[in-house]
Parts: sequence; C-alpha cells; structure tokens
Amino acid sequence: MMKISKIRLRQEPYKSFIVHNEKDPFTPWHHHPEYELVLIVQGQGRRMVGDHVSRFTKNDLVFLGPYLPHQWACDPEEGDSDNGPQDEAFVIQFTYDFMGNEFFEIPEHISLKRFLLESTRGIEISGKDKSKIISILNSMFDMNDNHRLYALFSIFEVMGSLSEYNFLASPGSINNLPTKDNDPMQLALQYILQNFQNKIRIQDLLELTNMSYASFYPSFKKAYLMPFKDYLLKVRVGYACKLLTDGSMHISEIAYDSGFENLSNFNRQFKKIKDITPSQFQKLYKKH
Repeated sequence: MMKISKIRLRQEPYKSFIVHNEKDPFTPWHHHPEYELVLIVQGQGRRMVGDHVSRFTKNDLVFLGPYLPHQWACDPEEGDSDNGPQDEAFVIQFTYDFMGNEFFEIPEHISLKRFLLESTRGIEISGKDKSKIISILNSMFDMNDNHRLYALFSIFEVMGSLSEYNFLASPGSINNLPTKDNDPMQLALQYILQNFQNKIRIQDLLELTNMSYASFYPSFKKAYLMPFKDYLLKVRVGYACKLLTDGSMHISEIAYDSGFENLSNFNRQFKKIKDITPSQFQKLYKKH
C-alpha cells in the first residue's frame, strides 16, 4: 500500500507563490493544498497522478489541482553517474487565494477558473500551448520577483485557452469534486459518483436532469469530453484503482464493489482503459 504524505514546499517570506527547482530524488508519493505546475527539465521514469500511471520524459508538463496525490519516480539509471545528466524539474505552486479571494472569480477569468476546477484530475499539457508555457518557465529563473509574477500571469493566459491537453486521473479517484447547484450536467455527475457501484439506469439521469434522451447525450459529451457510458466506465475503473492500491481486497471483490457484474468483464474493461490488467496495475503500485 502506498502511504500518501502531505509534503509542502517552503514558501519564502514576502512572496505570494513558490518557484522551485527540484533535483533527483524527486518527492515521493504525496499531496498538498496548492495548485502545482511541473516541468521535467531532465530525466525520465514513471509518473503517477491519482490512479493514472504512465511514463515521463524531458519536457513533460503537468498541472495538478490541490490534494491530488502524485509522484515522479525516476529510472534508477538516470542521474546515477557523477558526470551524467541529473534529473531535474521546475515547479510552480500557488493557492487559490494567493492574489486575494476574488482574483479567480472575476468574469474575465471564467475560462481559467474552469481549467483550475478540471485540474482536480491532473492535466497533461501538449501541443503549441505546451511550447508557450515551457518558454515562459525557462526564462523565469533569471527574472526578479516582480517579473516572475507577470510571467505567471502570462501562463494563466495560456491556460485559459488551452486546446491540447489530456486528463490523467479517472473521475472516480477524485474526492469532494466541486459542483454547481441546479446545473444539469453537474447533477448528473454527482449522481454517477454517488451510485456508480450499482446499476445506473439512463432513465434516472433523464428524470434528474429534466432532459430528453436526445439532448442529454450530446450535452454530457460536451461537458465531460466523452460519452456517458465511457465516463461511467472510467469512474468505475478509477474506483477500482483506489482499491487495488490499498491491497486489502481480492480482485474479484474489487470488481463487484466497483460496479462490474463479473470478473471477466472487469478484467477486459480495466485493460481497455489502463492498457494493463488489474493484477499488473497492483504490482506496479507495490513497487513504489
């Protein structure tokens, strides 16, 4: 079982946010209340965010929401040589209220605020937007404090209009997901997260949202970037990943407790989402 530690970087006095250069070994499996932007300057290995496991290499760029467990575990051969390259990351951390309680609430920040809410799952940034952010980050170490602040604002500008990015952790791995009262898609999401262990009938969601079958499906896909059935599957797999990392239940028990009707279907759908079997996933986490 992986123990989640609460590890926070030291914030210097009279500074509103943190700029940190991290060297191998990187911080172990942990979480913290700050938002975090991580750029891998040098190195490669295994990146774990929530229930998501994948490889990382140089220029890996990820944005994390508060209290989302994560770890970048470097390959042993990287950085071992005294003369070889050392694993290195550039990290920026800030709290939601670092510029005051109203900063992210103003109308001009509506897109940026949505991005911050979505970061509860962890976001891997790619494409041209990634190149823009990396360029800003690479110049920040040589800036004074005042210029660093405005550079961060430039990063916010890019984040508010991102077009190329991927979510990392499955929705089922998120606790205390923020919701807006009376929003049909948020009501549907809340219902799914509360009932995914049982059979969910589409009719229940239509009654809850007061929507027709024809309007619900495209609205859900627009809001959550995937069809309803795919989202439900990811929620169930995400929850199963949490149980697998705990290690206290048999895989067949985990399958039924996560909403799957039988073990064979669970194994098939899990591999479809994670590209590895449940037993392989469990062994992968035990290594760290």
